[in-house]
Amino acid sequence: MTVQWSTSIRNALLDQWESTIGTSAKLYIRTGSPPANCAAADSGTLLAEFDLVSDWAAAASSGSKALNGLPLSTTGVGAGSAGHYRIKDSTGTTCHEQGTITATGGGGDGTIDNVVVAVGQEVYLTAFTKTAPGA
Repeated sequence: MTVQWSTSIRNALLDQWESTIGTSAKLYIRTGSPPANCAAADSGTLLAEFDLVSDWAAAASSGSKALNGLPLSTTGVGAGSAGHYRIKDSTGTTCHEQGTITATGGGGDGTIDNVVVAVGQEVYLTAFTKTAPGA
């Protein structure tokens, strides 16, 4: 049998995820595949950096949690094709999560409006929702 959790447990996990990462987190978009794990050094070229607001994610509801204020925009700082993201603490030093990034509708863990980024280009984070396991 697959383990199942109540919606209350799933919501608590997601709210703790945001609390652990901390206020004013940063989301980085980089080229290529993600590193082996969050403890590994950054890989690929940095394309864009999103400074997330202090309360950067909505309260969990029905076992899911979305970033506040989407779409978010920033300016491209590098050129290339986006492949992965990393979420770090407010200092930008500790990676707490990484995953795939695709164009809107592409099925990535997060989505941006255009995966081909140029220096100075406006980049929009269009969707980012976490769903807790155990439904």
